[in-house]
Amino acid sequence: MDDNIRASAARLVRRLKEGGHTITVAESCTGGLLASTLTDIAGASDWFKKSWVTYANDAKVSELGVEEEVLNSKGAVSARVAIQMAQGARERADASIAIAITGIAGPNNDGSAKPVGTVYVGIASRAWANALHTQIGGTRAENKSGFVQFALQTAIHCWDEAMVQAKQAEAKEIIAIEEAMKKEEVRLQELERRDAAARETAPWQDEAWAEKQEASDKEMGSDIEWSEEE
Repeated sequence: MDDNIRASAARLVRRLKEGGHTITVAESCTGGLLASTLTDIAGASDWFKKSWVTYANDAKVSELGVEEEVLNSKGAVSARVAIQMAQGARERADASIAIAITGIAGPNNDGSAKPVGTVYVGIASRAWANALHTQIGGTRAENKSGFVQFALQTAIHCWDEAMVQAKQAEAKEIIAIEEAMKKEEVRLQELERRDAAARETAPWQDEAWAEKQEASDKEMGSDIEWSEEE
């Protein structure tokens, strides 16, 4: 296995382990090479769930839930199929993230309009899904290795981008909460200011109440008569 591929796999696994995440993969043209690359890393049982090799279209449908209509309209080597493969694998494995690969490794394209070396990689998490594609020139073996390297790099790219967006969203939420707290503080201060102003402009109300209380007490005392029973 190429050192660059091993390095990319290690980088992805570090991200998984740091957050306690799990991964699953679904492959077509690479025939399990991505799963093999990941499980070559010691301790894979802690974060690697399971994998699928769905080479035939009917396997993509029955095993991963890819829509036949999408296969017929877009072709097996397409962004929509790559995303549906990833989503289906992630849901069935109950993993944090899934990688799917569908492409044309060669030596011919079996009548497809897409050239040999074309690959689509789908990445899916519980909250988002994306697909990227590229074209690689080489032998069948070289293309398969290149597809795996591209899949790992795509997963890292999507993962890092998602983490940045999550941090930005969290920062916006914190700012929104702080602004709401400041507005509430201003509102309470304004209420307190108005209340104080009202007391200053009408101090007689407190005095009138006190006088009324005293008068009431006197009246109550004058109405009460005490007598002793013999």
